[in-house]
Amino acid sequence: MKPITTPEAAARLARTIVYDIVLYNKEKIEEGIRNDNVFDLLEEEIREGERLYNSRVDPELAARTNFYNRALVDILIKKSGNIESRIW
Repeated sequence: MKPITTPEAAARLARTIVYDIVLYNKEKIEEGIRNDNVFDLLEEEIREGERLYNSRVDPELAARTNFYNRALVDILIKKSGNIESRIW
C-alpha cells in the first residue's frame, strides 16, 4: 500500500484512528477522565493507534506534523468535557 503523503489525508487518518479508540473504550475514557489517568488507562490503545498511523503515513510527513497527538486532544479529551472531573 502506498504511504499517505498529503497533510489532509494524514489528518483524516489520525482522526479516524482516534474515533475508533473512543468508540471502543467509552468506559475507560470516562474512568480515566474522572480519575485523571486517561492516558495511562489507554496507553496500549494509543500506542497501537500511533503504530498504525505511522505505518500508513509517509515518515517525512509524520515527522514534521502532529496530527495524531492533535486528534487525541481534540477528539478524546475536548469531547469528554461533559464528564465530571477535577481536572477541569
